[in-house]
Amino acid sequence: MSSPAQTPSTLDTSAASPADPPANPADVATAYALEHQEVLRRLEVDPAQGLSAEAAAANLERHGPNRLPEPDKDHAFIRFIKHFNDVLIYVLLGAGALTAVLQHWADTIVILLVVVINALVGFLQEGRAERALEGIRNMLSPSADVRRDGSWTTVDAELVVPGDMVRLRPGDKVPADVRLTDTADLAIEESALTGESVPSEKTTEPSEEGAALGDRTSMAFSGTMLTSGTATGVVVGTGEDTEIGRINTMMSEVETLETPLTRQIARFGKVLSLGVLVLTVLLIGLGWGVHGTPMTALLQAAAGFAVAAIPEGLPALITITLALGVQTMAKRNAITRKLSAVQTLGSVTTICSDKTGTLTKNEMTAERVVLAGETFEVSGTGYLPEGEVTRDGERVDLAHPGLRRFVEIMSLTNDTELVRGESGAWSIAGEPTEGALKSLAGKLDFDDDAGSRLTTLPFSSQNKLMATTATLPEPEAAPEGQPLPEGETLVLVKGAPDRLLARASTQLTAQGQTEALDATAWNEHIDALSADGLRVLAAAYRPAQGSDRESLTVEGVGEELTFVGVVGIVDPPRQEAIDAIKVCHDAGIQVKMITGDHAGTATAIARAMGIDNGEGAISGTQLEATDDEDLRALAMRHHVFARTSPEHKLRLVRALQAEGEVVAMTGDGVNDAPALRRADVGVAMGLKGTEVTKDAAEVVLADDNFSTIETAVEEGRRIYDNLRKALVFLLPTNGAQATVVLFAVAFGWTLPLTPLQVLWVNMVTAVTLAFAFAFEPAEEGIMRRRPRDPKAAIVEARHVVQIVVVSLLIAAVTIIVFRWRMDAGDDLEVARTLATTVLVVCQVFYLFSVKSLEGFSLRPSVLFKNKVAWMMVGALTLLQVGFIYLPWLHTVFDTAVLDPFYLLITLGSGVLVLVVTELLKLVLYAGRVPNPRAAPRS
Repeated sequence: MSSPAQTPSTLDTSAASPADPPANPADVATAYALEHQEVLRRLEVDPAQGLSAEAAAANLERHGPNRLPEPDKDHAFIRFIKHFNDVLIYVLLGAGALTAVLQHWADTIVILLVVVINALVGFLQEGRAERALEGIRNMLSPSADVRRDGSWTTVDAELVVPGDMVRLRPGDKVPADVRLTDTADLAIEESALTGESVPSEKTTEPSEEGAALGDRTSMAFSGTMLTSGTATGVVVGTGEDTEIGRINTMMSEVETLETPLTRQIARFGKVLSLGVLVLTVLLIGLGWGVHGTPMTALLQAAAGFAVAAIPEGLPALITITLALGVQTMAKRNAITRKLSAVQTLGSVTTICSDKTGTLTKNEMTAERVVLAGETFEVSGTGYLPEGEVTRDGERVDLAHPGLRRFVEIMSLTNDTELVRGESGAWSIAGEPTEGALKSLAGKLDFDDDAGSRLTTLPFSSQNKLMATTATLPEPEAAPEGQPLPEGETLVLVKGAPDRLLARASTQLTAQGQTEALDATAWNEHIDALSADGLRVLAAAYRPAQGSDRESLTVEGVGEELTFVGVVGIVDPPRQEAIDAIKVCHDAGIQVKMITGDHAGTATAIARAMGIDNGEGAISGTQLEATDDEDLRALAMRHHVFARTSPEHKLRLVRALQAEGEVVAMTGDGVNDAPALRRADVGVAMGLKGTEVTKDAAEVVLADDNFSTIETAVEEGRRIYDNLRKALVFLLPTNGAQATVVLFAVAFGWTLPLTPLQVLWVNMVTAVTLAFAFAFEPAEEGIMRRRPRDPKAAIVEARHVVQIVVVSLLIAAVTIIVFRWRMDAGDDLEVARTLATTVLVVCQVFYLFSVKSLEGFSLRPSVLFKNKVAWMMVGALTLLQVGFIYLPWLHTVFDTAVLDPFYLLITLGSGVLVLVVTELLKLVLYAGRVPNPRAAPRS
C-alpha cells in the first residue's frame, strides 16, 4: 500500500477561512505532477473530514453539476430543409418544374421523390454526431462514494464537486478526474482514453510534469473503470474540466469535411445548371431571331432541351451504386454508416492506424525464451497451445532441465486459464500476459495440474512480482547432467526482471546446476528483448522453508533466489495486416501508426510490419513542443507516433489534411473519437470499439482487422471507377438528345424527338444500362496505381472530350437517320420512333465500350465479366420492343410500328458508334498506362 493521505494535524490550512471562495481547480491543473499533500492543501481539503455540506454546495454553485454540456440543436424541420440547399437539388427541382409544365406528372412525381429521399438520407445521417456525444455522456458514472462532514455517503455523480474525497473499489466507474491519495494494488482500465491494451497500474507518486496521459499514474480519470485494487483520492476536475469532458468539447467543435464526391457532384451541378441556362437562352434566341419560330413552340422546345440535358437518373444512380458498394463491403466485414464514405475510401492517400488489435492480434504471445547461455525461439501465435520451442533450429522439450524449471515457474505462478470455445477457438480467462505463458506451457505439453500450489502471493503493482509455494512433480525423463531437485517444495517467483535480479544471488545453468549470477549479461539480454518491442518477464526460485507452506509475504520471498531466465512476450502482428500494408504501399498509400503504447514497442512492431521508414517514432511530448507549421512536415516524414493523446491525434489528422492528404483514421477508444470525426473517413473497431467511437465513424470493422481497411479501400476505388464510367456513359445520352434539339431549332427543322420521347430514353437507359455499372468488377491492377487527386474532377478533361465527341456522334447519327427517313416520305411518327430507337441502341453499344474506359473493350475479359450488364441489355430490349410494338405506348408516346428493315438501321448505327468510340479511345489514351504501378511513398 502506498503512503496514506496526510492527517488533519499535518495539513496546512492556515490560509483558509470560511469567507474564502471555493478552491479553483485551475490551481491543480497539473495535479498529477504534484505531491498529493500539496493538492489537498491547494484545494483546502481535510482528507479525514472531506468537504462540508456548505462547501460542497458552494463548489457545486461555482463549478456546476458534474455532467457534460448538452449541444445546441436546430429544430428537426430546419435540419431537414437544409438538405435541399444544393445546386444539383435545384437542377432536379427545375427538371421537376419543367415536366410539370409539360404535364408529365409521373416524371414530376419521380423527380420529387428522388429529391425528398436524398434529403431524408442526409437528415438521418446527420444524427450520428449527436449520438456520439450522447455516447460519451453515457460513459459517466451514475453515482459516487464521497466523504462529507467526516462520513462516507453515496451521492449522485452529478453532485460530485472539486475537493470531494472519493472512494473507489473494483468494478467502480471513476466519477470525476481524481488525484489519488491512497492506493492498494490499483489497476484501472483506461484504454478508451489512452489506447493502452492492458490496465494501467496506479500509485500515489507524482508523475513527471508534461507526462502523456497514459503515464499519469497518480490520476484516475472520469469514465474509466477499476479492474483491481482500491483507492481514495481527491476530485480535481468535474464535468467539462475532466479529460473525457475535454474530448466531448473537442467532438462538438471538430468540423467535418465534405467528401471528394460531394465536392465534385456539387461542382458538376453548378457547371451543368449554368450550361443548361446559357444554351436554353441561346436556343430561344436562335429560333426567334433567325427563323421567327413562334414563342410557344420555342418554349416547348426549350423545355424539351432542358429535360434532355438534365440527367434525372444521376442521383438515383449514385445512391444505388454506393448502396450496392455498402452491401459488398459488409460482406467483407466493413460496415458502412454513410454512403459517401464508400467512394471516399477510394480517394484515401494516408491511413492512420491504431496498433493493438488492428495491426496486431491483441493476443499476447511468448516469442523468445533466454536461459543462461541459451536462446530459444517459440513458434505459433495467440493463445492456441500449439507450436514448437527450438534452439538453433532443433526442437527442445521438457527434458531440458533449465527449460523445464522455467515453464514450471511461469505456469504455476499464474491465475489465468486457457479456454477452448465451442468453435474450437482458444481464448483466456484472466490476464493476457499470463495467457501467453500458459500457451507456452501447452506447447511443451506441461501439465500444471501435477503441481500443487500451497500458498500464493498475488501480483502487486508496487512489488511487480508474483510468488507461489508449490510442490513440483518429478520429470518424466531424467535430465542430462546433474538433476534438479525432484518432487520438492519450492518458492516460485515470476515478475519484472529488475526486481528478480535484485533478489537473486545465483543463476541456473543449462545443465541444471547453479552458479554465480551474471547480472550484466542478463541486463544485456533484457535490453535486447526490449529493443525488439518485447515485454520481458523473469523467473526465479528457491527451496521452500517451513513458514512458506503456511503463508508467503513480500519480505518472505527473500533475496537468495536462483535466477532461471527471461521470456519476451509480444502482441504479434497480424500476417494479413502485413500483407495489406504492402498492398497499400504498392497503391501509393501511406500507413502511419498512431498509438498510446510506448515508443520502443511501437517502433518494433512498425518495423516488423513494414511501416517504419527509418525516421523513428515521435512521442506525444515531442508533438506538444511542435507548432502547427512544423507539425505538417513532421507528420508527413514520420510514420510512427507513440504515447499520443486525443489532441495529438486530432492535430496529426489536421496536419496531414493541410498537406493535401485524404486521411482514413482508425480507432477504438473515446480518445480516438475527435480524430475519427475530423478524418475524411473515420474507421471504428466493431469488436473492441466503444459505442462513442462507432457513432463518430463512417465505417465500422466487424473483425477489427487492418486488412479489412485495405479491402475497403479497394472497394472504394472500384466504386469510384464505376461512378466515373456511369457518368461517362450517361452524359452522352443527355448530350446527344440536347444536341438533337439544339440543332433542330438552330436550323429550323422539325424536332426529331418530342419531350416525352426524350424522357423515355432518359428513363430506360438510366434504370437499366447505367445501373449495370454498379456491378462492374474492379479493373486489373486497381491497387497498383497511385491514389487519385482528391481535387481533380470525377470526370477529367480527357473524359469530357470523349463525352462531347460521342454526344455529337450519336446526335449526328440520330439526325441523319431522321432526316433521311423524312425525306424518303415516312410518317413523322415512324421517323421519330426510329430516331428514338437509334438513340437507345447506340447507348447499348456504347455501354460495352465504356466498360473498359481507357482500354480496348472488344475482348472477352471485358465483354463478359459482368453478367448483370447483359441482363440489363435484355431488359432494355424488352422495353424498347414494347415502345415500338405495343399500341397503348403508341398512344402515350406518339410512336409507330417499325419494319424489320428499320431495326437493321439501328443495329448498324450502334456498330458505327462502337467502332468510332474505340478508335477515339486509341487517340485519347495513347501512351497512357491504365494502371501505373505506384512506387511506395516514404
